[in-house]
Amino acid sequence: MPETRAERYEIDGGARLTGTVTVTGAKNSVLKLMAAALLAQGTTVIRAVPDILDVEIMAELLRRLGCHVVVDAAAGTVVIDVPEQLAHKADYDLVRRMRASICVLGPLIARCGRADVALPGGDAIGSRGLDLHVEGLTQLGARVHSEHGYLIADAAEGLVGAPVEFDFPSVGATENIVMAAVVARGTTVIDNAAREPEIVDLCSMLVRMGAHIDGIGTSTLTIDGVESVTPVDHTAVADRVVAGTWCYGAAMTSGDVVVRGANPAHLELPLAQLERAGADIAIADDHIRVAMTNRPRAINTPTLPYPGFPTDLQPMAVALASVSEGTSVITENVFEARFMFVNEMIRLGAAIRTDGHQAVVRGQQWLSSAPVRATDIRAGAGLALAALVAQGRTVISDIHHIDRGYPGFADDLRRLGAQIDRVPDALG
Repeated sequence: MPETRAERYEIDGGARLTGTVTVTGAKNSVLKLMAAALLAQGTTVIRAVPDILDVEIMAELLRRLGCHVVVDAAAGTVVIDVPEQLAHKADYDLVRRMRASICVLGPLIARCGRADVALPGGDAIGSRGLDLHVEGLTQLGARVHSEHGYLIADAAEGLVGAPVEFDFPSVGATENIVMAAVVARGTTVIDNAAREPEIVDLCSMLVRMGAHIDGIGTSTLTIDGVESVTPVDHTAVADRVVAGTWCYGAAMTSGDVVVRGANPAHLELPLAQLERAGADIAIADDHIRVAMTNRPRAINTPTLPYPGFPTDLQPMAVALASVSEGTSVITENVFEARFMFVNEMIRLGAAIRTDGHQAVVRGQQWLSSAPVRATDIRAGAGLALAALVAQGRTVISDIHHIDRGYPGFADDLRRLGAQIDRVPDALG
Protein backbone atom coordinates (compact mmCIF):
# COMPACT_ATOMS: atom_id res chain seq x y z
CA MET A 1 0.00 0.00 0.00
CA PRO A 2 1.57 3.35 -1.05
CA GLU A 3 2.45 5.92 1.57
CA THR A 4 0.62 9.23 1.44
CA ARG A 5 2.66 12.21 0.28
CA ALA A 6 2.73 15.41 2.24
CA GLU A 7 0.17 17.88 0.90
CA ARG A 8 -1.64 20.92 2.18
CA TYR A 9 -4.84 22.86 1.53
CA GLU A 10 -4.80 26.53 0.64
CA ILE A 11 -8.22 28.06 1.26
CA ASP A 12 -9.38 31.60 0.48
CA GLY A 13 -11.75 33.08 3.02
CA GLY A 14 -15.03 34.79 2.23
CA ALA A 15 -16.86 31.96 0.48
CA ARG A 16 -20.55 31.38 1.07
CA LEU A 17 -21.32 27.67 0.76
CA THR A 18 -24.32 27.05 -1.50
CA GLY A 19 -25.55 24.09 -3.49
CA THR A 20 -25.95 20.36 -2.99
CA VAL A 21 -23.57 17.77 -1.56
CA THR A 22 -24.09 14.01 -1.23
CA VAL A 23 -22.77 11.84 1.58
CA THR A 24 -21.92 8.16 1.32
CA GLY A 25 -21.51 5.39 3.88
CA ALA A 26 -20.09 6.14 7.32
CA LYS A 27 -16.38 5.61 7.89
CA ASN A 28 -17.15 4.68 11.49
CA SER A 29 -19.45 1.93 10.26
CA VAL A 30 -17.70 0.61 7.15
CA LEU A 31 -14.44 -0.20 8.93
CA LYS A 32 -16.30 -2.28 11.53
CA LEU A 33 -18.41 -4.00 8.86
CA MET A 34 -15.17 -5.00 7.11
CA ALA A 35 -13.91 -6.48 10.37
CA ALA A 36 -17.21 -8.33 10.90
CA ALA A 37 -16.71 -10.05 7.55
CA LEU A 38 -13.94 -12.07 9.24
CA LEU A 39 -16.61 -14.01 11.13
CA ALA A 40 -17.92 -15.75 8.01
CA GLN A 41 -16.01 -17.89 5.54
CA GLY A 42 -16.91 -16.86 2.00
CA THR A 43 -17.52 -13.61 0.16
CA THR A 44 -18.96 -10.54 1.87
CA VAL A 45 -19.86 -7.41 -0.11
CA ILE A 46 -20.12 -4.00 1.54
CA ARG A 47 -21.66 -1.10 -0.38
CA ALA A 48 -21.76 2.71 -0.02
CA VAL A 49 -18.10 2.58 0.96
CA PRO A 50 -16.38 6.00 1.09
CA ASP A 51 -13.23 6.54 -0.95
CA ILE A 52 -10.97 7.28 2.03
CA LEU A 53 -7.54 6.25 3.19
CA ASP A 54 -8.79 4.29 6.22
CA VAL A 55 -10.67 1.85 3.97
CA GLU A 56 -7.42 1.07 2.14
CA ILE A 57 -5.62 0.55 5.45
CA MET A 58 -8.30 -1.82 6.71
CA ALA A 59 -8.30 -3.67 3.39
CA GLU A 60 -4.55 -4.23 3.65
CA LEU A 61 -4.93 -5.42 7.24
CA LEU A 62 -7.53 -7.99 6.15
CA ARG A 63 -5.26 -9.13 3.30
CA ARG A 64 -2.46 -9.82 5.76
CA LEU A 65 -4.89 -11.93 7.78
CA GLY A 66 -5.39 -14.09 4.69
CA CYS A 67 -8.40 -12.49 2.99
CA HIS A 68 -8.66 -11.52 -0.66
CA VAL A 69 -9.97 -7.94 -0.72
CA VAL A 70 -11.01 -5.82 -3.72
CA VAL A 71 -11.78 -2.15 -3.14
CA ASP A 72 -13.66 -0.48 -6.00
CA ALA A 73 -13.61 3.23 -5.19
CA ALA A 74 -15.67 4.17 -8.24
CA ALA A 75 -18.45 1.73 -7.38
CA GLY A 76 -18.18 2.35 -3.65
CA THR A 77 -17.82 -1.34 -2.86
CA VAL A 78 -15.48 -3.63 -0.94
CA VAL A 79 -15.53 -7.35 -1.71
CA ILE A 80 -13.94 -9.53 0.99
CA ASP A 81 -13.27 -13.21 0.38
CA VAL A 82 -12.57 -14.81 3.78
CA PRO A 83 -10.72 -18.15 3.85
CA GLU A 84 -11.40 -21.10 6.12
CA GLN A 85 -8.12 -20.54 7.98
CA LEU A 86 -7.22 -17.00 9.06
CA ALA A 87 -3.99 -15.59 10.40
CA HIS A 88 -4.44 -13.98 13.81
CA LYS A 89 -1.78 -11.25 13.99
CA ALA A 90 -2.52 -7.59 13.17
CA ASP A 91 0.83 -5.88 12.66
CA TYR A 92 1.86 -2.57 14.17
CA ASP A 93 2.78 -0.87 10.89
CA LEU A 94 -0.92 -0.83 9.94
CA VAL A 95 -2.62 -0.67 13.33
CA ARG A 96 -0.59 2.41 14.31
CA ARG A 97 -2.09 4.28 11.35
CA MET A 98 -5.71 3.67 12.28
CA ARG A 99 -7.15 3.05 15.70
CA ALA A 100 -10.22 1.33 14.28
CA SER A 101 -7.93 -1.64 13.53
CA ILE A 102 -8.57 -2.79 17.11
CA CYS A 103 -12.02 -3.90 15.93
CA VAL A 104 -10.49 -7.06 14.43
CA LEU A 105 -9.80 -8.26 17.99
CA GLY A 106 -13.29 -9.64 18.62
CA PRO A 107 -13.75 -11.42 15.26
CA LEU A 108 -10.25 -12.93 15.34
CA ILE A 109 -10.57 -14.46 18.80
CA ALA A 110 -14.02 -15.74 17.83
CA ARG A 111 -12.79 -17.36 14.60
CA CYS A 112 -9.22 -18.35 15.51
CA GLY A 113 -9.30 -18.74 19.27
CA ARG A 114 -6.44 -16.25 19.43
CA ALA A 115 -5.74 -12.67 18.42
CA ASP A 116 -2.47 -10.73 18.48
CA VAL A 117 -3.31 -7.10 17.76
CA ALA A 118 -0.77 -4.32 18.02
CA LEU A 119 -1.72 -1.56 20.43
CA PRO A 120 -3.30 1.04 18.14
CA GLY A 121 -2.42 4.56 17.08
CA GLY A 122 -4.73 6.84 15.08
CA ASP A 123 -6.01 10.27 16.08
CA ALA A 124 -4.39 12.15 18.94
CA ILE A 125 -7.63 13.02 20.74
CA GLY A 126 -7.21 11.21 24.04
CA SER A 127 -6.02 8.08 25.76
CA ARG A 128 -9.03 5.91 24.86
CA GLY A 129 -7.68 2.93 26.80
CA LEU A 130 -8.62 -0.61 25.91
CA ASP A 131 -9.64 -1.63 29.42
CA LEU A 132 -13.30 -2.12 28.49
CA HIS A 133 -12.36 -4.32 25.51
CA VAL A 134 -10.15 -6.46 27.75
CA GLU A 135 -12.71 -6.69 30.56
CA GLY A 136 -15.47 -7.72 28.17
CA LEU A 137 -13.43 -10.42 26.45
CA THR A 138 -12.25 -11.69 29.83
CA GLN A 139 -15.88 -12.06 30.90
CA LEU A 140 -16.41 -14.23 27.82
CA GLY A 141 -13.59 -16.50 28.90
CA ALA A 142 -10.60 -15.10 27.03
CA ARG A 143 -7.19 -14.70 28.63
CA VAL A 144 -5.83 -11.30 27.67
CA HIS A 145 -2.46 -9.68 28.29
CA SER A 146 -0.09 -7.22 26.61
CA GLU A 147 3.37 -8.18 25.46
CA HIS A 148 5.96 -6.40 23.28
CA GLY A 149 3.45 -3.80 22.14
CA TYR A 150 0.70 -6.30 21.31
CA LEU A 151 -2.61 -7.09 22.96
CA ILE A 152 -2.79 -10.89 23.00
CA ALA A 153 -6.10 -12.65 23.57
CA ASP A 154 -6.43 -16.41 23.82
CA ALA A 155 -9.54 -18.57 23.99
CA ALA A 156 -8.38 -21.92 22.65
CA GLU A 157 -11.49 -23.70 23.96
CA GLY A 158 -13.87 -21.07 22.62
CA LEU A 159 -15.77 -18.17 24.13
CA VAL A 160 -18.73 -18.57 26.48
CA GLY A 161 -21.58 -16.08 26.79
CA ALA A 162 -21.72 -14.05 29.99
CA PRO A 163 -23.05 -10.77 31.41
CA VAL A 164 -20.88 -7.78 30.44
CA GLU A 165 -21.42 -4.37 32.00
CA PHE A 166 -19.58 -1.26 30.80
CA ASP A 167 -19.02 1.70 33.11
CA PHE A 168 -19.00 3.89 29.97
CA PRO A 169 -20.86 3.20 26.70
CA SER A 170 -17.71 2.66 24.64
CA VAL A 171 -18.39 2.30 20.92
CA GLY A 172 -15.28 0.25 20.19
CA ALA A 173 -15.71 -2.08 23.16
CA THR A 174 -19.38 -2.63 22.32
CA GLU A 175 -18.45 -3.54 18.75
CA ASN A 176 -15.70 -5.95 19.75
CA ILE A 177 -17.79 -7.74 22.37
CA VAL A 178 -20.82 -8.03 20.09
CA MET A 179 -18.72 -9.53 17.29
CA ALA A 180 -17.05 -11.96 19.68
CA ALA A 181 -20.35 -12.95 21.32
CA VAL A 182 -22.30 -13.82 18.18
CA VAL A 183 -20.47 -17.16 17.87
CA ALA A 184 -19.82 -17.75 21.57
CA ARG A 185 -21.57 -20.62 23.37
CA GLY A 186 -24.58 -19.41 25.31
CA THR A 187 -26.01 -15.95 25.93
CA THR A 188 -24.21 -12.65 26.38
CA VAL A 189 -25.96 -9.60 27.82
CA ILE A 190 -24.19 -6.27 27.37
CA ASP A 191 -25.40 -3.54 29.74
CA ASN A 192 -24.64 0.15 29.06
CA ALA A 193 -23.85 -0.68 25.44
CA ALA A 194 -23.20 2.15 23.00
CA ARG A 195 -26.26 3.11 20.92
CA GLU A 196 -24.71 4.96 17.96
CA PRO A 197 -26.26 4.43 14.50
CA GLU A 198 -23.02 2.73 13.48
CA ILE A 199 -23.56 0.13 16.24
CA VAL A 200 -27.09 -0.42 14.94
CA ASP A 201 -25.68 -0.87 11.43
CA LEU A 202 -23.14 -3.43 12.60
CA CYS A 203 -25.76 -5.37 14.55
CA SER A 204 -28.13 -5.30 11.59
CA MET A 205 -25.45 -6.78 9.35
CA LEU A 206 -24.63 -9.45 11.93
CA VAL A 207 -28.31 -10.41 12.18
CA ARG A 208 -28.47 -10.77 8.40
CA MET A 209 -25.40 -13.03 8.70
CA GLY A 210 -27.37 -15.26 11.06
CA ALA A 211 -26.58 -13.79 14.48
CA HIS A 212 -29.28 -13.59 17.18
CA ILE A 213 -29.24 -10.10 18.73
CA ASP A 214 -32.06 -8.47 20.68
CA GLY A 215 -32.25 -4.87 21.89
CA ILE A 216 -30.57 -3.30 18.87
CA GLY A 217 -30.54 0.47 19.31
CA THR A 218 -30.91 0.26 23.10
CA SER A 219 -28.35 0.24 25.89
CA THR A 220 -28.92 -3.49 26.59
CA LEU A 221 -27.93 -6.00 23.94
CA THR A 222 -28.73 -9.68 24.30
CA ILE A 223 -26.75 -12.00 22.03
CA ASP A 224 -27.59 -15.70 21.79
CA GLY A 225 -24.52 -17.36 20.31
CA VAL A 226 -24.80 -19.40 17.11
CA GLU A 227 -22.43 -22.03 15.76
CA SER A 228 -21.51 -20.03 12.65
CA VAL A 229 -22.60 -17.13 10.47
CA THR A 230 -22.67 -16.66 6.69
CA PRO A 231 -21.47 -13.84 4.41
CA VAL A 232 -23.88 -11.18 3.16
CA ASP A 233 -24.22 -8.22 0.81
CA HIS A 234 -24.74 -5.14 3.01
CA THR A 235 -25.09 -1.39 2.42
CA ALA A 236 -23.54 0.83 5.09
CA VAL A 237 -25.46 3.52 6.95
CA ALA A 238 -24.91 7.12 5.80
CA ASP A 239 -22.13 9.15 7.42
CA ARG A 240 -23.81 11.47 9.92
CA VAL A 241 -20.52 13.19 10.81
CA VAL A 242 -19.73 14.17 7.23
CA ALA A 243 -23.34 15.30 6.81
CA GLY A 244 -23.12 17.32 10.02
CA THR A 245 -19.89 18.93 8.85
CA TRP A 246 -21.59 20.32 5.75
CA CYS A 247 -24.57 21.49 7.81
CA TYR A 248 -22.26 23.44 10.12
CA GLY A 249 -20.33 24.80 7.15
CA ALA A 250 -23.56 26.19 5.70
CA ALA A 251 -24.44 27.90 8.98
CA MET A 252 -20.94 29.35 9.51
CA THR A 253 -20.71 30.89 6.04
CA SER A 254 -24.27 32.26 5.87
CA GLY A 255 -24.82 29.68 3.19
CA ASP A 256 -27.61 27.48 1.86
CA VAL A 257 -26.69 23.81 1.46
CA VAL A 258 -28.71 20.70 0.72
CA VAL A 259 -27.10 17.53 2.11
CA ARG A 260 -28.37 14.44 0.30
CA GLY A 261 -28.10 10.83 1.43
CA ALA A 262 -28.10 11.67 5.14
CA ASN A 263 -30.52 10.30 7.71
CA PRO A 264 -31.88 13.37 9.57
CA ALA A 265 -32.89 11.23 12.55
CA HIS A 266 -29.19 10.57 13.23
CA LEU A 267 -28.49 14.32 13.50
CA GLU A 268 -31.44 15.38 15.62
CA LEU A 269 -29.44 17.18 18.31
CA PRO A 270 -26.84 18.86 16.03
CA LEU A 271 -29.64 20.18 13.83
CA ALA A 272 -31.53 21.44 16.89
CA GLN A 273 -28.35 23.27 17.95
CA LEU A 274 -28.08 24.90 14.54
CA GLU A 275 -31.70 26.03 14.81
CA ARG A 276 -30.91 27.62 18.17
CA ALA A 277 -28.02 29.39 16.47
CA GLY A 278 -30.47 30.89 13.98
CA ALA A 279 -30.31 28.52 11.00
CA ASP A 280 -33.34 27.55 8.95
CA ILE A 281 -33.57 23.75 8.79
CA ALA A 282 -35.73 21.84 6.30
CA ILE A 283 -35.84 18.05 6.59
CA ALA A 284 -37.00 15.43 4.09
CA ASP A 285 -36.62 11.65 4.06
CA ASP A 286 -33.30 11.67 2.23
CA HIS A 287 -31.89 15.16 2.62
CA ILE A 288 -31.36 18.10 4.94
CA ARG A 289 -31.32 21.76 3.93
CA VAL A 290 -29.51 24.26 6.14
CA ALA A 291 -29.64 27.99 5.42
CA MET A 292 -28.39 30.91 7.49
CA THR A 293 -29.12 34.55 6.69
CA ASN A 294 -27.77 36.31 9.77
CA ARG A 295 -24.69 35.93 11.92
CA PRO A 296 -25.05 32.81 14.12
CA ARG A 297 -26.08 33.22 17.76
CA ALA A 298 -23.87 31.78 20.50
CA ILE A 299 -25.01 28.42 21.89
CA ASN A 300 -23.61 26.09 24.55
CA THR A 301 -22.77 22.58 23.38
CA PRO A 302 -21.87 19.56 25.56
CA THR A 303 -20.70 16.40 23.80
CA LEU A 304 -22.12 13.08 25.00
CA PRO A 305 -22.48 9.51 23.71
CA TYR A 306 -25.35 9.03 21.28
CA PRO A 307 -28.07 10.26 21.27
CA GLY A 308 -26.14 13.22 22.68
CA PHE A 309 -24.14 15.69 20.62
CA PRO A 310 -21.38 13.72 18.85
CA THR A 311 -17.80 14.37 19.89
CA ASP A 312 -16.80 14.07 16.22
CA LEU A 313 -18.72 17.29 15.51
CA GLN A 314 -17.19 19.17 18.43
CA PRO A 315 -14.54 20.91 16.26
CA MET A 316 -17.35 22.16 14.01
CA ALA A 317 -19.21 23.47 17.07
CA VAL A 318 -16.05 25.31 18.16
CA ALA A 319 -15.59 26.72 14.66
CA LEU A 320 -19.21 27.93 14.57
CA ALA A 321 -18.87 29.48 18.02
CA SER A 322 -15.73 31.34 16.92
CA VAL A 323 -17.80 33.52 14.54
CA SER A 324 -21.07 33.60 16.48
CA GLU A 325 -22.55 36.62 18.21
CA GLY A 326 -21.88 36.24 21.92
CA THR A 327 -19.98 33.73 24.05
CA SER A 328 -20.38 29.95 23.81
CA VAL A 329 -19.26 27.18 26.14
CA ILE A 330 -18.26 23.89 24.51
CA THR A 331 -17.95 20.98 26.97
CA GLU A 332 -16.08 17.84 25.89
CA ASN A 333 -17.32 14.81 27.84
CA VAL A 334 -15.97 11.98 25.67
CA PHE A 335 -12.31 12.51 24.64
CA GLU A 336 -10.17 14.53 27.01
CA ALA A 337 -7.64 15.67 24.40
CA ARG A 338 -10.10 16.75 21.72
CA PHE A 339 -9.24 20.42 22.39
CA MET A 340 -5.71 19.91 21.06
CA PHE A 341 -6.71 21.73 17.89
CA VAL A 342 -7.83 24.85 19.78
CA ASN A 343 -4.32 26.31 19.54
CA GLU A 344 -4.67 26.13 15.76
CA MET A 345 -8.02 27.92 15.95
CA ILE A 346 -6.40 30.62 18.07
CA ARG A 347 -3.80 31.08 15.30
CA LEU A 348 -6.75 31.93 13.06
CA GLY A 349 -7.81 34.66 15.47
CA ALA A 350 -10.43 32.75 17.44
CA ALA A 351 -10.91 33.96 21.02
CA ILE A 352 -10.92 30.67 22.95
CA ARG A 353 -10.01 29.88 26.53
CA THR A 354 -9.87 26.26 27.66
CA ASP A 355 -10.19 25.00 31.21
CA GLY A 356 -10.09 21.23 31.57
CA HIS A 357 -12.90 19.79 29.49
CA GLN A 358 -14.51 23.15 28.69
CA ALA A 359 -13.76 25.74 26.05
CA VAL A 360 -15.16 29.26 26.36
CA VAL A 361 -15.42 30.82 22.91
CA ARG A 362 -16.04 34.54 22.40
CA GLY A 363 -17.32 35.01 18.86
CA GLN A 364 -15.55 37.30 16.37
CA GLN A 365 -17.01 38.93 13.29
CA TRP A 366 -14.23 37.41 11.17
CA LEU A 367 -11.19 35.23 11.67
CA SER A 368 -7.80 35.91 10.05
CA SER A 369 -5.78 33.59 7.83
CA ALA A 370 -2.69 31.80 9.13
CA PRO A 371 -0.73 28.58 8.58
CA VAL A 372 -2.25 25.80 10.70
CA ARG A 373 -2.12 21.99 10.84
CA ALA A 374 -4.75 19.32 11.18
CA THR A 375 -4.22 17.33 14.38
CA ASP A 376 -6.91 14.72 13.63
CA ILE A 377 -9.64 13.98 11.11
CA ARG A 378 -12.40 16.16 12.54
CA ALA A 379 -10.08 18.94 13.68
CA GLY A 380 -8.85 19.20 10.10
CA ALA A 381 -12.39 19.56 8.78
CA GLY A 382 -13.20 22.14 11.47
CA LEU A 383 -10.12 24.17 10.55
CA ALA A 384 -11.14 24.09 6.89
CA LEU A 385 -14.56 25.51 7.78
CA ALA A 386 -12.88 28.16 9.91
CA ALA A 387 -10.66 29.07 6.96
CA LEU A 388 -13.79 29.88 4.96
CA VAL A 389 -14.61 32.69 7.41
CA ALA A 390 -11.03 33.92 7.75
CA GLN A 391 -9.80 36.97 5.85
CA GLY A 392 -7.04 36.02 3.45
CA ARG A 393 -5.60 32.63 2.44
CA THR A 394 -5.23 29.93 5.10
CA VAL A 395 -2.76 27.07 4.67
CA ILE A 396 -3.65 23.76 6.37
CA SER A 397 -0.93 21.11 6.56
CA ASP A 398 -1.13 17.43 7.61
CA ILE A 399 -4.29 17.05 5.54
CA HIS A 400 -3.75 13.28 5.35
CA HIS A 401 -5.86 13.25 8.51
CA ILE A 402 -8.81 14.73 6.59
CA ASP A 403 -8.32 12.13 3.84
CA ARG A 404 -8.93 9.43 6.45
CA GLY A 405 -12.53 10.53 7.00
CA TYR A 406 -13.79 12.74 4.16
CA PRO A 407 -14.00 11.41 0.59
CA GLY A 408 -13.39 14.11 -2.04
CA PHE A 409 -13.31 16.84 0.62
CA ALA A 410 -11.77 19.55 -1.56
CA ASP A 411 -13.97 18.64 -4.54
CA ASP A 412 -17.12 18.93 -2.43
CA LEU A 413 -15.99 22.30 -1.07
CA ARG A 414 -15.35 23.59 -4.60
CA ARG A 415 -18.79 22.44 -5.75
CA LEU A 416 -20.26 24.43 -2.88
CA GLY A 417 -18.39 27.57 -3.95
CA ALA A 418 -15.17 27.51 -1.91
CA GLN A 419 -11.80 28.50 -3.28
CA ILE A 420 -9.51 25.64 -2.25
CA ASP A 421 -6.32 24.22 -3.72
CA ARG A 422 -4.53 21.02 -2.81
CA VAL A 423 -0.80 21.35 -3.36
CA PRO A 424 2.40 19.52 -2.33
CA ASP A 425 3.66 20.59 1.06
CA ALA A 426 7.37 21.30 0.73
CA LEU A 427 7.71 21.38 4.51
CA GLY A 428 6.01 18.00 4.94
